Amino acid sequence: MPLPPPPSRKADRVDLKKSPRATSAQPPEPTADTVAPAVAPSPSPAAASAAVPAASPPSRSRRTGQRKGAAPAPVTEAPAAAAPTPATAAAKPTPRRRSTHTGQKRLFVLDTNVLMHDPSCLFRFEEHDIFLPMIVLEELDNNKKGMSEVARNARQASRTLDALAASANGDIRQGLTLAALGNGEATGTLFFQTELLPHALPVDLPQGKADNQILSVVQALKGRHPDRDVVLVSKDINMRIKARALGLAAEDYENDKTLDDADMLYTGALALPSDFWTRQNKTVESWQQGGHTFYRIGGAIVEQLLLNQFVYYEVPGEPPLYARVVELRGKTAVLRTLKDYTHLKNAVWGVAARNREQNFALNLLMDPDIDFVTLAGTAGTGKTLMALAAGLTQVLDERRYGEIIMTRATVSVGEDIGFLPGTEEEKMGPWMGALDDNLEFLAQGARNSAGEWGRAATNDLIRSRVKIKSMNFMRGRTFLNKYVIIDEAQNLTPKQMKTLITRAGPGTKLVCMGNLAQIDTPYLTEGSSGLTYVVDRFKGWPHGGHVTLARGERSRLADFASEVL
Repeated sequence: MPLPPPPSRKADRVDLKKSPRATSAQPPEPTADTVAPAVAPSPSPAAASAAVPAASPPSRSRRTGQRKGAAPAPVTEAPAAAAPTPATAAAKPTPRRRSTHTGQKRLFVLDTNVLMHDPSCLFRFEEHDIFLPMIVLEELDNNKKGMSEVARNARQASRTLDALAASANGDIRQGLTLAALGNGEATGTLFFQTELLPHALPVDLPQGKADNQILSVVQALKGRHPDRDVVLVSKDINMRIKARALGLAAEDYENDKTLDDADMLYTGALALPSDFWTRQNKTVESWQQGGHTFYRIGGAIVEQLLLNQFVYYEVPGEPPLYARVVELRGKTAVLRTLKDYTHLKNAVWGVAARNREQNFALNLLMDPDIDFVTLAGTAGTGKTLMALAAGLTQVLDERRYGEIIMTRATVSVGEDIGFLPGTEEEKMGPWMGALDDNLEFLAQGARNSAGEWGRAATNDLIRSRVKIKSMNFMRGRTFLNKYVIIDEAQNLTPKQMKTLITRAGPGTKLVCMGNLAQIDTPYLTEGSSGLTYVVDRFKGWPHGGHVTLARGERSRLADFASEVL
């Protein structure tokens, strides 16, 4: 419908200046400069801290969508009757703190053990801010001496802090930009404790202990910045428990965890559905080459496959299929059947596979195109035995590698027995009991039926091709044409694992083995272990493979103990 014509007379227009509301005793119409002080809550003295600027709530002009400095839009009703007095302003409720999921920056207070566990942890908190108490710097200084992993991490953390401080031309009391060293994912600010933050703790807690001083700093920051989420990050379980008992937020440092749940770890094998051939019967292609049968398949199952992943089809009444993914191209995949190492004619150094997973593992260990193999499984699943048997076959029979080098993490289950005498190999001898046991078993195999003299000669030959090395002297080495076995890899950190794997030169094959249920290293879990790290990083690589061994074959006693104990 057409709009009504505009009024022709001036009296028909509404004049707010001459309206009865306007003629009453009213304050002048407020502007943007007078509205903001009346609406915004009065800042508390604690909010004006020099150490950490509090994240103040947005101003009224930003919340209402008006431009800063512009006059407010006219309203149909008269403005407020009077400006609120200080008493009425104090009676108004303070703005509610924003929840963390809305994108507000959090303030993380780091414990010393986090920096010594991961020196690069300062750049793992994305847009959030970090606060370091002075006692943390003191503990870093106390732990920087020595050649241990903790001392190296402490020195690296100190160098990082020094580089950040040198990149700031101004006063570090205003905070250091974490992205100054090129870490673009870290957009927060690093704050140091530059003033005394006293706060009373319960008298039961000794004031001189470093952990309690950190808790005192967290409690003081929480009282000084009530509009921010102040969170303590520590690898110490008791530290987190004490913080929660005092009403403080505490979290574990989880950025080093590859997986949140160990059950999500890549197993290396996938069971095909029972209707697999029914769906593939019209599109599948098959051919034979080099003693293997190849199948080109398609469909939704291809999206779940990775290179060198094993697939198996076991349905009662139908022939089974055991294959490995050798090609992924678009929406199709090529499967290649496996060599049957469960048959005695294909035994490796007298060792035949006893179950499906062991057959998968031997196919990886004996494949010259696979440079990196990871084996995970409980005790008694045959990891060390199969790795040694495959190594001896390829070193002594096939001459594919020059020698076998075996190493492991020297982490004891119980108390340390002290220093060990002898050379490097003699010192590593007590740690290599599993090697001796398996070599003894392999030397007494079917091929060693030449009597006692034949077994002795075979033992000497095997010992001459197996070298035991310590991890402490691996830095800077290069292994050429070697078959390297890393045992007990679950006790290695991701950094140590990287150091060992990067030692491999041309023609070298590296095998990592471990049981994630037997981690003896402090601060390492199933999700942060070096073995979990490399399994997740190397999955799908064309020259790497992984198998999780599920069935124990050591003895019925060992199998039952693994289940019930």
